[in-house]
Amino acid sequence: MDRRNFLCKSAFTMAGYFLGVNSTSKLFACESPRGVSMFTPEIALIIDDIGNSRSRTRQFLDLDIPITFSVLPRLEHSCSLAIEIHRQGHEIMLHQPMEPHNSHLDPGPGALYVGDKSKTITRIIESNISDVPYAIGVNNHMGSRFTERQREMTETLKVVKRNDLFFIDSLTTNHSQAFETAKKLHVTAARRNVFLDNTRSKSAILYQLGKLMKLSRKYGYAIGIGHPFSETAKAIGDFFQYDRNQNISLVHISEILKM
Repeated sequence: MDRRNFLCKSAFTMAGYFLGVNSTSKLFACESPRGVSMFTPEIALIIDDIGNSRSRTRQFLDLDIPITFSVLPRLEHSCSLAIEIHRQGHEIMLHQPMEPHNSHLDPGPGALYVGDKSKTITRIIESNISDVPYAIGVNNHMGSRFTERQREMTETLKVVKRNDLFFIDSLTTNHSQAFETAKKLHVTAARRNVFLDNTRSKSAILYQLGKLMKLSRKYGYAIGIGHPFSETAKAIGDFFQYDRNQNISLVHISEILKM
């Protein structure tokens, strides 16, 4: 065990002693909208790609609204940021790197690739989970090629299920097999509705947040995924401060998954 992992795991142990570990109940995958008349529409915001920068993460923590942070494994600040995020009362997911169609894109350390054997998939995911304290779920980082493969996603979701985690399909491809496979395996799962910041400008992100709000009012809930950009943090902060959005409930992702 290298020095970073030793310090990280030691901090994790102490934090767990003083603070306890977040948990979420195990539920089945759901895809039918809620009855809107019975619920205040709910929005869950997920911020991906956490682990490289403390300052970029803290600009979202400073918003003081429920956000789910998806942490990349095996990066310099992955473990320590997961502990800090948990201390501030937010939910954490493992942002599992997976192979994209574009072979020139590197999904990063701890990635899964098409053709990986079952034992390899299990070993990689288990190691990544141990690197991200308090993770209660998983979503894919990249993975446009990997998530299209039935066998590989089945093996991946078996590991997710054994660890009593849920799975959010980031939908980086329209041909993803992840959500349907999760349903077959009785894994708690949902799908991303809107990417917030494919266009990295505040006005474009505000427009995407408007789309997310409309979807939540239509279906009772909606899931938006963004990235640790200053433009995204500013747009989220501005959008949800207005009185007109008080009839929308911002929640952590586990609330969306509850039946």
